[in-house]
Amino acid sequence: MIHFTGDTHFGDPRVLRLDRRPFSDVVEHDDALIRTWNETVGPDDEVWHLGDFMSARAGDCTELLARLNGRKHLIIGNNDPATTTNSPGWESVQHYAELRHEERHLILCHYAFRTWNQMGKKSINLHGHSHGRLKPLPRQYDVGVDGQGLRPVTLALLLTRKRFVMGGGGILDE
Repeated sequence: MIHFTGDTHFGDPRVLRLDRRPFSDVVEHDDALIRTWNETVGPDDEVWHLGDFMSARAGDCTELLARLNGRKHLIIGNNDPATTTNSPGWESVQHYAELRHEERHLILCHYAFRTWNQMGKKSINLHGHSHGRLKPLPRQYDVGVDGQGLRPVTLALLLTRKRFVMGGGGILDE
């Protein structure tokens, strides 16, 4: 199974305030994200993390990756330091990727696009960065944890959810 996620920001206390994540401190935050990741992702699953994985102050990236289930790919975000991108725990590291999955053409980047490759042929743009605050275009999904119940999601789940735009531009599931 393939999962998508982003904007975990492990070890970064700023997300508690900026994104109003419901944790008293960053240790509680990180423990909860590790728990929900491992409840969702199996050891043999594949995970595409679409950027902003962890703070440079959070410790050893390779050790954190070893605690998380699955084979992990990183799409580099604006807050991914060299200590993250250079970790040998990633299967691959790149700024952008295109892949075929479940008979769909997926465009993966940390940033949301206004237009993307094969958009007219119903390709899908998966991104992070906006923390659930950006009104999406058709066939565009923010897979960051803030809009996805703090856990990785599958393409099938994204495509079956009914999406409603909330007042702040975030997505609320029915």
